[in-house]
Amino acid sequence: MSELKPRITENGIDYILVGDYYIPDLKLPEEHRPIGKYGRMHREYLREVHPARLNTLILTG
Repeated sequence: MSELKPRITENGIDYILVGDYYIPDLKLPEEHRPIGKYGRMHREYLREVHPARLNTLILTG
């Protein structure tokens, strides 16, 4: 069997070899938007009433 390249580019998308499959190397840009008044109010509510849920949301992105 022929040797597979560890990284290829096809149609402008980079692919990385993982095992026997090529997986797209997609990266999302970091986005910093202000959350606003109601976002801050909701975050404070979660902090006071549901701290475990807030922690999960923060850790999972």
